Amino acid sequence: MMRQVIYALSLGVMVAYYFFGWGVLLQIVLGVITAIAVESAFLALRGRDIISSISDGSAILTATLLAISIPSIAPWWVIIVGVSFAIIFGKQLYGGLGNNPFNPAMLGYVFLLISYPLQMSTWQVDFLSLNHALETVFNLNNIDVISGATKLDEVKNGLSLAGSIQQLEIHSPSQAWINAGFLLGGLYLLFRKVIFWHIPASFLIGIVISSMLLWMSNVDLYLSTQNHLMLGGTMLGAFFIATDPVSASTTSKGRIIYGFLIGVLIVIIRTFGGYPDGIAFAVLLMNMTVPLIDAYTQPKVFGQ
Repeated sequence: MMRQVIYALSLGVMVAYYFFGWGVLLQIVLGVITAIAVESAFLALRGRDIISSISDGSAILTATLLAISIPSIAPWWVIIVGVSFAIIFGKQLYGGLGNNPFNPAMLGYVFLLISYPLQMSTWQVDFLSLNHALETVFNLNNIDVISGATKLDEVKNGLSLAGSIQQLEIHSPSQAWINAGFLLGGLYLLFRKVIFWHIPASFLIGIVISSMLLWMSNVDLYLSTQNHLMLGGTMLGAFFIATDPVSASTTSKGRIIYGFLIGVLIVIIRTFGGYPDGIAFAVLLMNMTVPLIDAYTQPKVFGQ
């Protein structure tokens, strides 16, 4: 299952590589090596079989999700610290795969976002060659990289300066194409029945309904539904993050409630919160509610 998810991620990753270059792949390689090393060390300390645990692909998937969520020009130690935190505090301290209440990748992402806001908010705006990416990520030389904020960052900052949505340049072809890549990868997972439809469908419906209500109330202050769907990590969150089989709700009704509320929370955080995207916070907040949602959405047993 984890391998299928990794295969499905590859299309969005390659689109991100097309726009931003080798830094995307470099972060993934660093993250995967770190995940395997940290998980192996922790399993050895616990006296568990290393090969069988590593081969399930969960650590590699966690590292990949985190690596493509952070800026591809982030210093090398950022992805190493984030993946180490995700594997240790998001997975192994709870007993390993199947026991973690929180999405490990998003736990690592939020840790990095709170601890290193400068490194996590500086994104490149152009393609980087392999040499340029190596020099940037490993700080080998004092080189200039054309960097900037994400489109959601620009919108939030622009509105804070008394601007209106109509005055801002919101269109971002790169983010739209990357989201399209993850959307196609997500449809592949649905076709292969690797994930259930309930969470991604309700996730996107939650975004559509809440963003449409806000936009209709004031088109100058709130992003349109199309912008919410095609900016940030919306499709990555809908198909690859919220659908984590361990930390998500397990009943059919529960998955719909879980996904819908994540979508609503994302729009609320993007619009009224301090962080421009909010997917990681929305997922972690809803992870906390999963036991309650599952308890009240158990299917009725015939004959009782």
